[in-house]
Amino acid sequence: EGTMVLSSFPLFIVLISLFLLWIWGRPNSKGRLPPGPWPLPFLGNILQIDPKGFLKSFQELREKYGDIFTVHLGPRPVIILCGYEAMREALVDQAETFSGRGLPNITFVPHQPGVSFASGKSWKVLQRFCLTTMKDFGMGKRSIEERIKEEAQNLVEELRKSQGTYLDPTLLFHSVTANIICSIIFGERFNYQDPKFLRLLSLLNQTFTILSSFYSQVRPTIPGWARDLGGQTLGWEQILPVQKLKDFITENIERHQETLDPSAPRDFIDSFLLRMDKERFVPESEFHHKNLVHTVLSLFFAGTETSSTTLRYALLLLLKHPEVLVQAEIDRVIGSKRLPALEDRAKMPYTDAVIHEIQRYSDLTPIGIPHSVIQDTNFRGYHLPQNTTVYPVMSSVLHDPRHFEKPDTFYPGHFLDAKGNFRKREAFIPFSMGKRICLGESLARSELFLFLTSMLQSFSLGCPKAPEDIDLTPLVNGLGKLPPVFQLCFLPRHREKEEMQISSGSFRVVPTSEKNEAT
Repeated sequence: EGTMVLSSFPLFIVLISLFLLWIWGRPNSKGRLPPGPWPLPFLGNILQIDPKGFLKSFQELREKYGDIFTVHLGPRPVIILCGYEAMREALVDQAETFSGRGLPNITFVPHQPGVSFASGKSWKVLQRFCLTTMKDFGMGKRSIEERIKEEAQNLVEELRKSQGTYLDPTLLFHSVTANIICSIIFGERFNYQDPKFLRLLSLLNQTFTILSSFYSQVRPTIPGWARDLGGQTLGWEQILPVQKLKDFITENIERHQETLDPSAPRDFIDSFLLRMDKERFVPESEFHHKNLVHTVLSLFFAGTETSSTTLRYALLLLLKHPEVLVQAEIDRVIGSKRLPALEDRAKMPYTDAVIHEIQRYSDLTPIGIPHSVIQDTNFRGYHLPQNTTVYPVMSSVLHDPRHFEKPDTFYPGHFLDAKGNFRKREAFIPFSMGKRICLGESLARSELFLFLTSMLQSFSLGCPKAPEDIDLTPLVNGLGKLPPVFQLCFLPRHREKEEMQISSGSFRVVPTSEKNEAT
C-alpha cells in the first residue's frame, strides 16, 4: 500500500503543477477584456498562430469571436480590432483614448523612440514639429511637386538606358522615393549609382524584409528566459542592420552641425538642431540628439519603403491585368508634349481609381502599427485597462465585403460611379485613420500619381510571362506585405496606334504601320 502511494506521488505532483499553470494562464481578470482563445502559460496563444503570419490567424479568430477579440502574445493580452466600423469607433470616435503607441513586436528603438513609436506628450510635440517642418520644406506645396516631377524625369531617363531589357525595378524605385524624402530631411538628393546611397537602400530593404518575417513577429512575444534556452540572445540591434542606418544619419547630422546657419535652415535636420539649441535648458525637452536620429530614421524608412513598394505592386498588377488601360486616359488628358502634373489628377478619374485600387489591393501594412489606450476605457461593453495594446487589422477594412463589392479582386470599379466619375470610399484607409494617421499621406499620394503617370506616358510594360502566369503571392506578409520578385521591361511608346504582340514568350510593341508592311 505504501509503495502504491509513493508510485502515485509523481502523478499527483504533475496534476497539481498542471492545475496551477492552468490557473496562471487564465486571462487576466483586470478589466473585462473581449473574448478570445485560451492562452497557455508564458506562451499565450503563440502556438495557435499560423506560421504564415499573424494575419491569417487573426482572420480565422475573427470568424469565431467577431470584430473585437483578445489574443495573448506571450504573457500580455492584445486587443484585435477588425472591420471599418470597429476601427472607426476606436481610432476616430475615441481618438484621444486610442492615440497611444502600443509596444510593437518589431520595435528596434526601445529607448528614445522618435515620432513613430512615441506616446503621450512626447508624440504630440514631435508630431506637431514634424508636420510643421515638413510643410516648411515643401510637403503639400507646389515646391514638392516640382521636386517629384524632376525625380520622375530622372527615373524616365534611367529607364530609357535599359533599352528594353528585363530588370528588377526594386532598387530604382527605392532610389527615386528615397530622394524625395532625402531632399526634405537632408536637403540633398543622391545619384542612382552612388555606392554609399545604394548601400543605404540595401540596408533599408533588408530591415523591412526581416521585420515583415514571421520570426520578427513571434520572437518578442516569447519570454526572455525561453529565448535564452538556446544560448545567448541576440538583440534587434544585432539581428537588424539598424545601427548602420543610424551611423549614416549621425554622420549627416554632424555635417549639418558644422555648417549650420541659424538664419537659414536648409532642411528638417537643420530645423531640429535649431530647436535643440533653443530648448537646451528646458528640462525633459523632446528635442535631443537621440530623438533626432530616431525621428529621421522613422521618416526616412516610411518615406522610402511604402511608396517604393506600392510602385512595384502597381507595375505587377498592371502586368497581371492588361485590360486596365490607364495609358488611354494619360494620352487624352496629358498627351506627350508636357509632363504630368498634380492638377491633372482631377481630370483623370480612371487613373485615380486605378491608383486607389492598387493601394487597397496591395494592402501594404495588413496588421497595422499597434496602438494603445492611454487611460482605462470602456469600448463596446468591454473594459480596457490603461496601456492595453490594440492591433488595428488594416487588411480587414481594405478587404471588407461590406464596403468593397469584390474585396479579393483587383477591381478599379470600386472607386468609380456609374458615370465613370471618381468616388471616395470611407473604408479606403491605407494610411490608417484618426490621430495617428500617416504623416506623409499627401507626399505619398503625389509620388504615386506623378511617378506612375510619368512612366506610363513614356513606356509600355513588357513581361516574360503571360498575365495568367504572373503570381501575386507576397514574398513576406508581416509588418509589411512585400510583392514577389519579378522582372519587366520598359518599351518606349510610339505615338501612332500600338499593338502588343506576344512573341517567343516576351512582349514587344509593334506599330500598326509595321504590321501593315509585314502583311
